[in-house]
Amino acid sequence: MNLISLVWNYLKARPLNTVLNIFLLALGIAVITVLLLFNNQLQEKISSNAKGIDLVVGAKGSPLQLILCNIFHVDFPTGNIKLSEAEKVIRHRMVKKAIPLALGDSYNGYRIVGTNHVYPGLYNAAIQQGDWWKNDLDVTIGSTVAELSGLKIGDTFASAHGLSTDGHDHEENLYKVTGILNQSNTIIDNLILTNIESIWRVHAETHDTIAKTASVPGNPSALVPSIEAGDSIREITSLLIQYRNPLAVIQLPRFINSNSNLQAASPAYETARLFSILGVGVEVIRGFALVLIFISGLSIFIALYNSLKERQYDLAIMRSMGASRNKLFITIVMEGSILTLLGSIAGLALGHGVLWIFTIMVEESQKAGVSATVFYAAEGYILAGGLVLGILCSLIPAIQAYRTDIHKVLAGN
Repeated sequence: MNLISLVWNYLKARPLNTVLNIFLLALGIAVITVLLLFNNQLQEKISSNAKGIDLVVGAKGSPLQLILCNIFHVDFPTGNIKLSEAEKVIRHRMVKKAIPLALGDSYNGYRIVGTNHVYPGLYNAAIQQGDWWKNDLDVTIGSTVAELSGLKIGDTFASAHGLSTDGHDHEENLYKVTGILNQSNTIIDNLILTNIESIWRVHAETHDTIAKTASVPGNPSALVPSIEAGDSIREITSLLIQYRNPLAVIQLPRFINSNSNLQAASPAYETARLFSILGVGVEVIRGFALVLIFISGLSIFIALYNSLKERQYDLAIMRSMGASRNKLFITIVMEGSILTLLGSIAGLALGHGVLWIFTIMVEESQKAGVSATVFYAAEGYILAGGLVLGILCSLIPAIQAYRTDIHKVLAGN
């Protein structure tokens, strides 16, 4: 019988102890795994969604709300800004590119974004079916919207005010689906895109003056070419800005915040602040998981130590049959290592399983693009850590096994 078979039979001889030790360690590893998967995917999503956007300009209010609403589309707008004021901002010499956004409505919880065709370019979005929006009330929808809402090319729908499904419906102006985007694993998968004029037209019922002023502009706006530059009536929600040079990081936000009624917020700064807020909760959960792992390690140590007393005669017999001291030492170390390795593997599987169930039961997690089938290199470190934990826990019992005095034990029995 080789050492692995011997160790395995020892573990099978104490099934309750073995299962409990593996389960306890698996719980701690599973919590760490869920945190790892969720945290890493959240950071990747935030990074990819904010890519190419240096500054968000909108109405005065909370800068974090401005970022959450206009980049991640998970909050309400801080308000609207005049198109004429936005045009003044984009004329600044440090602005390289500016993309206008007009928000306010949704369909089944999916936000409708009025913008231009530069916006999907930020996320390298490509058409899967149909075409981009061309006329007022044409929409191009993201892949997640198409999958979960069931909308197809040619379908029409009424938007609802706000982000909830029970908002006021604009049934007098129906949107028509003209295109569906490829999956990009970014926020654009969850959006319904149209032109800004569509957003104005849907709300024209309460803004008659806006609806009646449509005409071919002599001096078109740089943000909405169908409108005369300097228009003082029309409003948008925000501007997404790219800097022309690194100096703009310091100068442009200060210029906008101090010389206009607008607010400038940096995605990099606000997302870092968001993570520092969320980090407290994450650290508490991680601390709880580490306590579970420590208790599991202690339990394995106690189990090995106690079993050593019961197995002293067996070990003495092994020694008398020619087994070396090193072989006894390795046997105990292998027993602890196999326990923790099995616990780590079970913990990783449990962590992925819990996240899989979470993504099935919570639709918001599907919208956020959280997946249980993603694997990270750090999970290999968790396995290695579990192995090291097993070696450490079994070290003292293994040394005691190494020092077993066969004459004393056999004489005593």
